[in-house]
Amino acid sequence: MNSRQISIKSIVAIGIGAALFFVLGRFLIIPTPIPNTNISIQYAILAVFGVIYGPVVGVFTGFIGHTLIDLTYGAPWWSWIIASAVFGLIIGCTSSIITKEGEGFGLKQIIRFNIIQVIAHAISWLVVAPTLDILVYIEPVKKVFVQGATSTLLNAIGTGVVGTIILVSYAKTTTHTGSLKKED
Repeated sequence: MNSRQISIKSIVAIGIGAALFFVLGRFLIIPTPIPNTNISIQYAILAVFGVIYGPVVGVFTGFIGHTLIDLTYGAPWWSWIIASAVFGLIIGCTSSIITKEGEGFGLKQIIRFNIIQVIAHAISWLVVAPTLDILVYIEPVKKVFVQGATSTLLNAIGTGVVGTIILVSYAKTTTHTGSLKKED
């Protein structure tokens, strides 16, 4: 198989991840006083898929999942869809920093994960989304940065809590280097 081709495992992960992102982002949301900004946990799922499967799965899970959510409300809001894809890309590209091959998911990994996910949210919601909102949709500067700051904070908290719990639980189901011992 050509190394440029995406694996069946990745395609399945994208499908499952995008479906979970959609369901959580569409049906498990809590509105905030900031317009078009909600408390939701779909970014925890996106982060988990990015950590486990890498940047390709992260990008497409965020892109497809967010597009599906927006389509149920009418029209896609491309600046935020792209920001979701960027978040998945950053987490996926840094997955080897978050967890090394054969490691569990202990305190060091939890700290690395949470530092990276906060940075990824800040880049996505304080840089990418507001910049594209201003350039593409001619949105008011103050409005988009308030939305971006609110999204960064709420998404980072949701991802930090739920994503950490899922990754710790997932790590308990996998075999780690040195965990198997030869019997005498």
